[in-house]
Amino acid sequence: MVDKGNTYGERVSRLVGWGHWFAFFNIISAMLIGTRYIAQSPWPDTLLGQFYLAVSWVGHFGFLVFALYLLILFPLTFLIPSRKLFRLVAVCFATVGLTLLLVDTQAYQSISLHLNPVVWEVLFSDESNNAVTADLQHLFVVLPLIFLIELALSEWVWHKQRRLSHKRVGRPIAAFFFVSFIASHLTYVWADAYFYGPITSQRANFPLSYPMTAKSFMQKHGLLDHDEYLKRQAESEAPDLVKYPLEPIEFNRRPNDLNILMVSVNNLRADALNKQQMPNAYQFAQHALNFTNHYSSSNDMFGMFGLFYGLPSSYATSIRAQASEPVMLKSLQEQHYQFGLFSGANFDDNIYSETLFRDLPMAKVDLSQDKDSDNQAIAAWSTWAAEQKKGKPWFSFIELTTLEDFQMKSGSTKGSAADKLKSGYQQSVKHADAELGQLFSAIRELGLADNTLIVITSNHGIEFNETKTNSWGAGSNYSKYQLQVPMMIYWPGKVPGVYTHRTSHLDLSVTLMQDLLGVSSKPSDFSSGRNMFDESKRRWIIAGDSRELALITDQNTTVIDKFGNFKLYDQNYHRLQDENPTLPVLMQGLTELQRFYTKTN
Repeated sequence: MVDKGNTYGERVSRLVGWGHWFAFFNIISAMLIGTRYIAQSPWPDTLLGQFYLAVSWVGHFGFLVFALYLLILFPLTFLIPSRKLFRLVAVCFATVGLTLLLVDTQAYQSISLHLNPVVWEVLFSDESNNAVTADLQHLFVVLPLIFLIELALSEWVWHKQRRLSHKRVGRPIAAFFFVSFIASHLTYVWADAYFYGPITSQRANFPLSYPMTAKSFMQKHGLLDHDEYLKRQAESEAPDLVKYPLEPIEFNRRPNDLNILMVSVNNLRADALNKQQMPNAYQFAQHALNFTNHYSSSNDMFGMFGLFYGLPSSYATSIRAQASEPVMLKSLQEQHYQFGLFSGANFDDNIYSETLFRDLPMAKVDLSQDKDSDNQAIAAWSTWAAEQKKGKPWFSFIELTTLEDFQMKSGSTKGSAADKLKSGYQQSVKHADAELGQLFSAIRELGLADNTLIVITSNHGIEFNETKTNSWGAGSNYSKYQLQVPMMIYWPGKVPGVYTHRTSHLDLSVTLMQDLLGVSSKPSDFSSGRNMFDESKRRWIIAGDSRELALITDQNTTVIDKFGNFKLYDQNYHRLQDENPTLPVLMQGLTELQRFYTKTN
């Protein structure tokens, strides 16, 4: 009877009033569901942090629900003046919204991520049979219940609308939510400018949360001194974002006091290791443990991060900020190993000085002369090794950089540019092999073969457009050409052999820690890799950088960016448009990228 005889304007006005109250009660519902995020997140230690949590909880969900109402339901008020149809649409919309919010809370509790395309695939793939998906299916069981509650709420608000309006509480309620929203953003602006961790650590607690920052505005209007800000930024303590290792390292036996020599021939492809191009390295492989299906952990210099830390490259920024040493090198220091670090490029990449070898002495070579800088590094290493006292084990690392400027060494003036590039690379590979021959000769002359473990590998590979995607060099994709590198280990006391199972740079530190240093801790406590001699089938290996993650299986490669978008490629790195990633692989990969992070205040 309410609508009969009413004009169009009166009906719209009634529906607008109803919509505001309906949105208000759904804000309360969203806030109640949102307490699941608060329960999952660490409780702030400071009063100001607790204040921000409270006002952001109220302000964010108030703004989120009301904004969706204004953008979607409010325009429909003018298009659907029929109260019954409009209310049914509103009830359906609210039911879907609250259900998605419940799903997001479950995703946040399970894998510490909010819903995005990848998380959606992870949670709702047909292949899933895990507990997480079972919990989500239980959430969808309550969808009819939510619909019935929304339907009852719709009817109740419609009949109580005039009484609610007469109480004149609408404006104070709206003002409360508005003030909470503004207060939360202004508080975050201050916290961001002054590096106040108890607040900034809450940035991603709630879905679709983008707290405001205004450092440039504050500096422009004299509210923030630029020099003082930079000083605070430099002096502020790095947040303890990563717990590495997860548990204290334990040892169960006396370590084998072998010397360790690690050599990285930068940019060396796996298929370059053959009798024709690299006779010295090939001969070395016959007396070593040769892992022929080995992958770097990145297609750029972050491959060295994975080699030493045993962690995916996504952890590198946090590790650098908090100055965490590689567990492997720290263990060697505790067992009184001496260190000698040499590079044909004087370790010109910042990853060495800022992360890997932060507090270790790095030898320098004279780059101003025309002499081969790699040969200088090898000669310097030979001198250093000869000076080491017998009975005192040492660790040394040599970086050979001959292959980094192969473009300048084209061996032929004929043929296409691609042919010239390949020819230059092959010439440089032969030169790098000659340098390794010099190193092997020095090892023999020094009598180190019986007491030195020698690792020959590379930071990453090089592609010459084998994938037909106009990819040259490195850093452009995660194909086997850019990731697959040699891994040869000469290990006194172990029988030489060829291993064809897939291994990763993330595995080396685990292998040395367990089999050389006597570590009994679980590999998962300090690495994302496993022992290289474990030949059991692995579902995936990880590669990537700070922006992307690549999960590589026997069948395909899944690449996920930081926004949650994914692409799937076959074994030849051709895009698979109509296929979805495998759920267990995605789930385990995403979990691995979160496992070493510890939520702090």
